[in-house]
Amino acid sequence: MARSLRGAAAIVGVATAGLGEAPGWTSIELLGKAVQGALADAGLRLRDVDGLFTNTAVHPQPALSVGEYLGLRPAFSESSSIGGASFVAYALAAAAALQAGLCNVALICYGSNQRTALGKLQAKSGNQGYEAPYRPRHPITSYALATARHMHEYGTTREQLAEVAVAARSWARLNPDAFMRDPLSIDQVTAARLVSDPLTSRDCCLVTDGAGAVVMVRADRARDFPAPPAFFLGGGVAHWHMQVDQMEDLTVTAATESGRRAFGMAGLRPADVDVLQLYDAFTINPILALEDLGFCSKGEGGSFVAGGRIAPGGELPVNTNGGGLSCCHPGMYGIFTLIEAATQLRGMAGARQVAGAKVALCHGNGGRLASQATALLGTEC
Repeated sequence: MARSLRGAAAIVGVATAGLGEAPGWTSIELLGKAVQGALADAGLRLRDVDGLFTNTAVHPQPALSVGEYLGLRPAFSESSSIGGASFVAYALAAAAALQAGLCNVALICYGSNQRTALGKLQAKSGNQGYEAPYRPRHPITSYALATARHMHEYGTTREQLAEVAVAARSWARLNPDAFMRDPLSIDQVTAARLVSDPLTSRDCCLVTDGAGAVVMVRADRARDFPAPPAFFLGGGVAHWHMQVDQMEDLTVTAATESGRRAFGMAGLRPADVDVLQLYDAFTINPILALEDLGFCSKGEGGSFVAGGRIAPGGELPVNTNGGGLSCCHPGMYGIFTLIEAATQLRGMAGARQVAGAKVALCHGNGGRLASQATALLGTEC
């Protein structure tokens, strides 16, 4: 049954709105603007949408609030939250709903005005009983622990971590929509203000405003739309914990399962992937994802990214829009992996376009290395 979802659906419309700073806009207004853009991209109207897949950080029942704001009466909706991985997971759910005939036009959307409305990201431990007595600064503390363990276990260096941030910035400099486009060096990353040892401020994602929207339809309709489709080839979701202290190994994530499921459904291997969009909340994320998704062996992620391998001109393009480290990070980043992947597969990425890109991998991360969701998209089904 799962394998039958290969080629069942396709992305036919994408858009972003308010990336960086959007003063005066609410999160749902930004979401609505992105939705308008994605539907226009697909040549559709709001009344065509009958499947809604959404989440926000400010609405307790996001499907109801977003549906009401957009004036939708969907036949199918999904707003389960697994953090930033939710939107990559929604691509899998939307493909299943479309194939089953539960909806005909699926809309995946997100919006946040985190930067202009909320200011700096606030550190909260929340109701995490085992960790709270140690006064962690979540989510940074959790990722710092994973980073420190990877460095201890495998000899990963600060300079290798900095390579991730520098590569992201190099891609962002080719993207006019990226929030941070100034030059960035390895020395600047390692010498930046220490936030949570061993992570500096340049190892941490941005805090921005922004919204994104994705429109999906069944594959048999996909070529009837204005832009080239990005076909859904495979997907997988996995989560093992919530609190980072519940991880059996701080260097291994549930991407080992989500990736295996996605590749299995697609009938592909890492060697078949032309471009990767990885959730980079911190510089350790892409290193762990590259290992756990099978692009290199466990412990080799640091050396794998060295020497500009994932930067423009490198052999494996990663986060070609600049990622969460340099393009945008409005609270939850996952939807932007889908948008950039579709943009690359359409050949519409401008100066950052990866020549001949036919297969793209999107990977979402949620919570404290908790939820992992993987999707593979392609130019053909």
